[in-house]
Amino acid sequence: MMIILPSPLLSAIFLLILFFFFGSSTLVSAVGDFCRSSSCGNLTNIRYPFRLKDDPPNCGDSNYELTCDHMNRTILTLLSRNYSITNITFQDYFSGYVYYQIQLMDIDMVKYNKASCHLPLNSSNLTVSKLKNISRFSTHYVMEYGWVTLVNCSNEVKNKSDYYWPVPCLSHNNNYFIYLVRPPICSPYVAFQVGNLMRSCRFLAMLPDHGNWYSSGKSPTDIVEFLAQGFTLVGRIARPEIIRFCFRQSLRFTYKDIITHRNSTRRLIPLIVLGIEQNFFECIATRNLLLKHYYQVKSIAYIIVVLLQIAKALIVFAVLGRCVFAPLTIYAFISYKLHQMMISVDIVEKFLRNQQTLVPTRYSYIDIIAMTGHFKEKLGQGGFGSVFKGRLPWDRLVAIKMLTNSKYNAGEDFINEVSTIGTIHHINVVKLIGFCSDGTQRALVYEYMPNGSLDKFIFSSNSGPNHKFSLDKLIDIALGVARGLDYLHKGCDMQILHFDIKPHNILLDHNFNPKVSDFGLAKLYPKNYSLVSLSLARGTIGYIAPELISRSFGVISHKCDVYSFGMLLLEMAGGRRNSDPRAENISQVYYPSWIYDKLIEDAIEHNVVEMDTNIVIDEREKKLCLIGLWCIQMRPSDRPSMFKVIEMLEGDVNSLQMPPKPFFSEPHQIPSKVPHLNTDDGELTTISEDDDELN
Repeated sequence: MMIILPSPLLSAIFLLILFFFFGSSTLVSAVGDFCRSSSCGNLTNIRYPFRLKDDPPNCGDSNYELTCDHMNRTILTLLSRNYSITNITFQDYFSGYVYYQIQLMDIDMVKYNKASCHLPLNSSNLTVSKLKNISRFSTHYVMEYGWVTLVNCSNEVKNKSDYYWPVPCLSHNNNYFIYLVRPPICSPYVAFQVGNLMRSCRFLAMLPDHGNWYSSGKSPTDIVEFLAQGFTLVGRIARPEIIRFCFRQSLRFTYKDIITHRNSTRRLIPLIVLGIEQNFFECIATRNLLLKHYYQVKSIAYIIVVLLQIAKALIVFAVLGRCVFAPLTIYAFISYKLHQMMISVDIVEKFLRNQQTLVPTRYSYIDIIAMTGHFKEKLGQGGFGSVFKGRLPWDRLVAIKMLTNSKYNAGEDFINEVSTIGTIHHINVVKLIGFCSDGTQRALVYEYMPNGSLDKFIFSSNSGPNHKFSLDKLIDIALGVARGLDYLHKGCDMQILHFDIKPHNILLDHNFNPKVSDFGLAKLYPKNYSLVSLSLARGTIGYIAPELISRSFGVISHKCDVYSFGMLLLEMAGGRRNSDPRAENISQVYYPSWIYDKLIEDAIEHNVVEMDTNIVIDEREKKLCLIGLWCIQMRPSDRPSMFKVIEMLEGDVNSLQMPPKPFFSEPHQIPSKVPHLNTDDGELTTISEDDDELN
């Protein structure tokens, strides 16, 4: 049975195979420069990890989001305070990190000029301790710079001029004085200590410095200008962090895409199969734009994609195994078991069918009507009824004999057939397939013999040129009939006497193999019985043994069938019936007497018997005649058994002796016109015989 997978599932499997075979480099090349560098004002290289607020969601890291304000300034918010970014630089080393530097300045310092002298009057809250808590910046590099503190003093500071640098432009009318406090060189963090402040001063702001301005000999005004340039913040991003970030991003965006297109199967299946990988490589590709040495990241990315594909393949196979393979396996297992059961059932059915052929099956009269198609095709008419052609349900042809009700046999023929042939299984005995006894309707179902009975082929009036047998075939047929009779006499548990052997009861199958049939007159006797008792003579005139007429000839035994078989052989050899009432004299009326006289009177030379110039007997015909004459001896004790007959048929004709004359009457004069024997060159005239039967 063929299983058809849904189209989306087939598409998913197909795409999965494509990804395995063609790799993911096509995805990287497909995204190209999907996330290009952004720009704001004069700053044109804003790229990963930085991003502008209006950039696509998969570009940059949201933790490094920048804002481009209305004045085209790039603003970074740190600890709730805005700083303007004036420059961003990137550096890539083999150490596995990507380093970036951003130049920052307080938003108020941007307004500085010599005329206005703007400085932050409020603290930026950007301290070392707070910067350490910002994980996205490396405090190690921030701490390399000095720091300056902006203080407001109510009194002018005179004693610590080395630490306090006045900012005159911010001081007003001697009411307050603004100082930049620088730390000493030996202790750069001393300016952060509250204890070092003058009592008249309070803390305003703290700014990182990107240079040693306090040792440069600058004036306070120059120092303020120097601070207005801002400070540099250095950070780094590890390549594994890029991998982790891109992996999280790919999962998040794939999930969003699946939710968005959950109602579109055409879009959903590719997203499920390749969405994570595509988003992952888009992310890696856009971040590798800033890397000069990205092979490590690329290798890790490929490994992750392969692992993803393996994991997804395992999931797919698990789903297929649960939803497809498991049912298929169960179905295959059940099919196998059912097949085994069916084989077992077929074996049993075949056995039962064979048993039906071994033991006759009982049919109803309705079955008989169905088999014969309402008795459509009639094959022949016999003494006990008509024979019709039929067909079994499994298309096997049969011959069905419908028995007529007779006050003489009272169903005896039916009982004889079923009790005898029903238990016989021999190649030369017709097979009884079934029977019907439904009220007064009785029928016998035989195997079908397509070539009919033997009498159509041995009597010259019935057989045309195409129906004539060769002498070798006649001997083969005689041998088959002899084996069938021998089996009836000695091969069964009970001895079966047929009592009606004649050409009409010898049927021929499709290969012209003979089969003994019509057991209506048969009788069963134990094998150890030496004599058989019968109240009435039975058989067909011309084939009845003498002891069946008068017990003075001997006891009734299996030799009765031998006698009938001898008559059959003589008819096969002569090609005519043994008794012809229309003949001119007794010699022609009784053929066995005539052929016996010819065998005695004429000399035998070189396998040929010359009777006169018109008659020539072949040695094969001679064999049939000699064996036939032995079989029709008047006394049963002089007749051979069927086993001996088989040996005689299989042996050489020269080993056969001339039998005694089996008749009491003296031979009469042979007429001038004699019938030809059954040779290959001529045909015999037909001597008719009535098919009267004795009951």
